[in-house]
Amino acid sequence: MLGYICKYAPIEIFESMGAEMKRIEPEVASFSQADMKMHPNVCSFAKGVLEDVLSQDYEGVILTTCCDSIRRLYDVLKAQFPDRFIYMLDTPRITKDAGIQLYEKRIREMIRAYEEFSGNTFDEARFLRLLREKKAQAEPASAPGKGRLSVGIAGARANENIRKILDEHGVRVAFDLTCTGLDRKLLVEEDQVMTGYVRGLLSQFPCMRMEEAAGRDQLIARYGDSADGIIYHTVQFCDNYSYEYAWLKGVISRPLLLLETDYTKQSYGQILTRIEAFLESLRPEPELTAKKTGGSDTMYVLGIDSGSTSTNAVIMDQDRNIKSFAVVRTGAKSGQSARKILEEVLKQAGLKREDLSRIVSTGYGRVSIPFADENVTEISCHGKGAHYFNPKVRTILDIGGQDSKAIHLNEHGEVTDFVMNDKCAAGTGRFLEMIARTLEMEIGDLGPAALQSTEDIEITSMCSVFAESEVISLIAQNKEKADIANGVCHSIATKSYSLLKRVGLEPEFMMTGGVAKNPGVVRAVEEKIGARLYICPEPEIVGAVGAALYALEQVNR
Repeated sequence: MLGYICKYAPIEIFESMGAEMKRIEPEVASFSQADMKMHPNVCSFAKGVLEDVLSQDYEGVILTTCCDSIRRLYDVLKAQFPDRFIYMLDTPRITKDAGIQLYEKRIREMIRAYEEFSGNTFDEARFLRLLREKKAQAEPASAPGKGRLSVGIAGARANENIRKILDEHGVRVAFDLTCTGLDRKLLVEEDQVMTGYVRGLLSQFPCMRMEEAAGRDQLIARYGDSADGIIYHTVQFCDNYSYEYAWLKGVISRPLLLLETDYTKQSYGQILTRIEAFLESLRPEPELTAKKTGGSDTMYVLGIDSGSTSTNAVIMDQDRNIKSFAVVRTGAKSGQSARKILEEVLKQAGLKREDLSRIVSTGYGRVSIPFADENVTEISCHGKGAHYFNPKVRTILDIGGQDSKAIHLNEHGEVTDFVMNDKCAAGTGRFLEMIARTLEMEIGDLGPAALQSTEDIEITSMCSVFAESEVISLIAQNKEKADIANGVCHSIATKSYSLLKRVGLEPEFMMTGGVAKNPGVVRAVEEKIGARLYICPEPEIVGAVGAALYALEQVNR
């Protein structure tokens, strides 16, 4: 079995020589081997491929010269497996006749190398027969489905999880322009078999290193009209695709989601949350019409936000009035915390479980609440909740226990863009708890202490672990706790500002989540953005309010 990674790889040639070909799409638990043999900041895909090859019995691997990370991968594989067929095929950047001739020459050199390695012989007549068979078996493009939400995929290679999630949500993939999504373009020229084949390979939708890459944004924009929205996928630490998204935002009129993955199994939850929030923003809002339940004059719904630090619940009536709310600490099991808060919020409202017409869950543990009728992402719920409290809000900063989010709303309260920082604890509630422990302070005293600061101290590290080390060092220098606390708050503000910039700094601004109760962080963020933050009386329940509003909409459909 030979592994390959690139759409420009001539896999049909190896198949005609009896080799089984497998496209390597890694999904690994960790990069323990790759980080030692390569570098932690090498492209996650390259590291994932190395982990995959180390764990499976490939006869060889065909690589192409698409970037420096793959060149480094080649060096490592060559050293690790000297007895296997590890081949780097130099793909030309030019795709005209000169490029076709050059690539054909290099492919023939590769054929000779594999013949020597395997003992098999390349036969052009057998290769032609294979091309004819594959051409005949190629399925025609299916007609666009009507009445279904459709999403296009662009950017770097997109793993199967993206398509899987879209399929599970009943979404049609309008197009996939990534290097793993396109059907191979097989040209069968009877008189010039190899030349025609190479011409077909190089005439595929151009990747970023090809000379036609300059026109990619126009090509994607042309395809974009056939989709309700577009997911633009990048790979963590990729040098090629990370900047194209910014160009496309100015070209494409359709909603655009930037989705970064790192090819670990743990990233599935992050991918799911982002895609679900994006799909929710694409679906039209239902019209609300009042409807009663049973024989009662009033209808009640429950929104429950299961976060990593707190679980929050809101009971709302049919007129969008908050009947009761509660906030409890999330324990070891989110389901138990949810049942506890259900009892508490019902008791406050003087209601019974059967008085609730619908329950919608959101947040970190939304799928672990068995009594919820539906779950909705925290992105959509925070947007809806923020609009409920203040319809003028356009930009939201939500800092929770384990992640931070920046959300942009339009005048109707609909999410138009969002970004999340859920891969690092820096700048979150957990980070503040850790710093408070280090300073031997209560978490609630950290913000007020920061307001008493008289010396500006900068916390430079972007990592929560290293930031804690900085704080310990400052303590050793006899720096005042208030000054250190203020430095920590400004560090969070800097991280938050970078998130907000990515969705656009459009007034008015709102801050939600438990950290919004920290006056030191609030002041630091306001100084950074040069504007006041709107903060509702209970900023932790904004997501739960949004979930309750979703429940109302569902009942009134």
